[in-house]
Amino acid sequence: MRLVPGGLVSASVAVLLLSGCAGTPPGTPQVGAATDTVSRAPYPGPVTPSSTVSSAAVTQPPGATTATVSGGTTLVAAGDIACDPGSGHFNGGQGDGRDCRQLATAELAASLKPDVVAVLGDDQYEDGTLEAFQQSYDPSWGRLKAITRPAAGNHEYGTGGAAGYFSYFGAAAGTPGQGWYSYDLGAWHVVVLNSNCDEVGGCDAGSPQLTWLTADLSADRAAHPQGCLLAYWHHPLWSHGEYRGIKAVRPFVQALYGAGADVILNGHDHNYERYQPRSPDGGADPARGVREFVVGTGGKSHYSVGGDPGIEVSNDGSYGVLQMTLRPNGYDWAFRSAAGGTFGDAGSATCHRSAG
Repeated sequence: MRLVPGGLVSASVAVLLLSGCAGTPPGTPQVGAATDTVSRAPYPGPVTPSSTVSSAAVTQPPGATTATVSGGTTLVAAGDIACDPGSGHFNGGQGDGRDCRQLATAELAASLKPDVVAVLGDDQYEDGTLEAFQQSYDPSWGRLKAITRPAAGNHEYGTGGAAGYFSYFGAAAGTPGQGWYSYDLGAWHVVVLNSNCDEVGGCDAGSPQLTWLTADLSADRAAHPQGCLLAYWHHPLWSHGEYRGIKAVRPFVQALYGAGADVILNGHDHNYERYQPRSPDGGADPARGVREFVVGTGGKSHYSVGGDPGIEVSNDGSYGVLQMTLRPNGYDWAFRSAAGGTFGDAGSATCHRSAG
């Protein structure tokens, strides 16, 4: 039985929540070692933006398309977010019009009233210290911390063991030294992975993380054969900006593809790239392929996008967030530009398992 707002909790999950989790905030991921029984967190619930968040409606740029929202759960995502407070572009957290726009993207994200915020790594530059998180990320995206489910980026590991990251986000980031976990969101199963492979014992066959992922996906597929599946982490397998993809994460994509995953979200390249549904080898696969979004537009800076035949839409000039409406049998996406942006992208798709 899925965990839904106001819904019932299965007996096995009820036991989990009542045993050993006293005092754990609602929505905290239940994270196990690779050999543990797979478990999931309850639906996190909506956020009430702080009084410092503008209550003004979000105005889309001229010509931007808007996805039709037909009911569902809202997830907002972006990576590559908060500048180091020592940056010459920081300007007291306001940015300088070109870089360090984390406050503008935070205000946009909060105004969309999401149920969950997925931060896609490199959440805090340059070295991910706790002090930098407190001085830059917290006054901006920190207003959404209660509903944030984070992924770690390489800049978080500028501090040994990503100690600042794990200290700032606490249990929501998963077990220190691991950083992978999963949760259910409405009718969707969501998997969060740590693509800093050298820091966590690898990402390939036999690694603790891939062993855990295989078990998690198997359990979800058995329990919810028609459910939808989304995953996110920092380094994309496919990107065409400053980077040309990170091959070390291919085992993630292979496992997810085999489980019928629908969407992968990544950061790392500081731009927006939407790819056609693909198989793990990069070939077009409209029937079973996974659609990857690169959303490295959280505010730090921009990288130019190059050409790739698999890219359906891209942009390297607007900061913003990806808004996803997760329905029981499909999803709508819309890239929303922050103040000063001129780009929009939107569409809809049906989940593989639901269609099959």
